[in-house]
Amino acid sequence: MTFTLKGPVLEGTLVRLEPLDHRHAADLAVAAEEDRGTYGFTTVPRTDEVGAYIDAQLARAATGRLAPYAQVSRATGRAVGTTAYWEPRSWLTDDALDAVEVGFTWLARSTQGTGVNAEAKLLLFRHAFEGWGVSRVDLKTDARNRRSRAAIERTGARFEGVLRNWSRSWAPGEEGRLRDSAIYSITAAEWPGCRERLEERVRSAVEPSALTPRP
Repeated sequence: MTFTLKGPVLEGTLVRLEPLDHRHAADLAVAAEEDRGTYGFTTVPRTDEVGAYIDAQLARAATGRLAPYAQVSRATGRAVGTTAYWEPRSWLTDDALDAVEVGFTWLARSTQGTGVNAEAKLLLFRHAFEGWGVSRVDLKTDARNRRSRAAIERTGARFEGVLRNWSRSWAPGEEGRLRDSAIYSITAAEWPGCRERLEERVRSAVEPSALTPRP
């Protein structure tokens, strides 16, 4: 038996992670077009590409290797981005998960820096370590993507190095090229400290008025 990724709804104070579905398409189309200046190394669909983007993620999910989520703002009820569990690995037994990656993450520009990303990572990491009992969660990004690397480092993940020509490039205009990937990880032994760090970031973001709905 091979472990198949299937992520449950994960509920936080700032964000609710819901399994990605076409019902999120209209919100994601708006979120993706707010300000695309931060998406230089990340695949984020344009308005007319959102349906195909969701189809592609659901097709990956059908293989058992991906559990995609919509990131839904608790303040507005609107989907403001996506994220996912990816690449499950079972090394000791086939029916237990030993490691998983968190990736396919993007957020609307207005949501960046608000604590949503920190809480989404807290929810994903907590379920991986405390629900599935993994020994490792890893994250990777284009080695040139300083913004993404800084965000990953703020979660408490440890930099492991750069793997050259590790995966396809997602940067616009670089179709058919490979990229160098910066690799980060959190181990089960490091998780309690990482959890405290993320919980404190979320507390700081919530107070005093993070749940006041925007007009």
